Amino acid sequence: MVHIGNSWDDILADEFRSEYYLRLREFLKYEYAHYDVHPDMYDIFNAFKYTPYENVKAVIIGQDPYHGKGQAHGLCFSVKKGIQPPPSLQNIFKELYNDLGIVPPPHGELTSWAEQGVMLLNTVLTVREGHANSHRGKGWEQLTDAVIRKLNERDTPTAFIMWGGNAKTKSMLITNPIHGKFMAAHPSPLSAYNGFFGCRHFSAVNDFLRANGIEPINWRIK
Repeated sequence: MVHIGNSWDDILADEFRSEYYLRLREFLKYEYAHYDVHPDMYDIFNAFKYTPYENVKAVIIGQDPYHGKGQAHGLCFSVKKGIQPPPSLQNIFKELYNDLGIVPPPHGELTSWAEQGVMLLNTVLTVREGHANSHRGKGWEQLTDAVIRKLNERDTPTAFIMWGGNAKTKSMLITNPIHGKFMAAHPSPLSAYNGFFGCRHFSAVNDFLRANGIEPINWRIK
């Protein structure tokens, strides 16, 4: 069974024992045995490993992992060092520069955000190589809905950042008025000019955190 190694293990224990998750697990065993699936099975839960429940300050909600070889490593929008940042991530870096003047880094690994409390959570946590959305509707959405509900229950103000239609569908789960919702178009080249560029979410999230007495995020990528 899943072993994350922090508070998420207890918080999600019922989910990992549920019927839907056991069906998902069987599906994944078959997929990993017969196809190239991303991320590596040991990286699937990296968003949880890097950002324990009690440390979450903000959540960036993505769609599903990058489906190219060597790109996905369990953090939404992030790629490992040495991998060319995909177009969506390049646009995130452009907005980061326009918002806060942070020069794009030489790599696309966002681990330093996750370690500060930015949970980089995809809606679906796995994908078959070359086939976007291929693991959609298999049970991941139920798990990530449960994650957002658990975060919504907290009495710590949290910033939920939702870029694009898929991410915005999660907004209805965020009902606690102490939390902040930050919604914009997806940063992909197809939609970035329709409301992602200029959203200034990086500074807005930090303003929200400061207003609630929470240490802001250092968005400069290490």
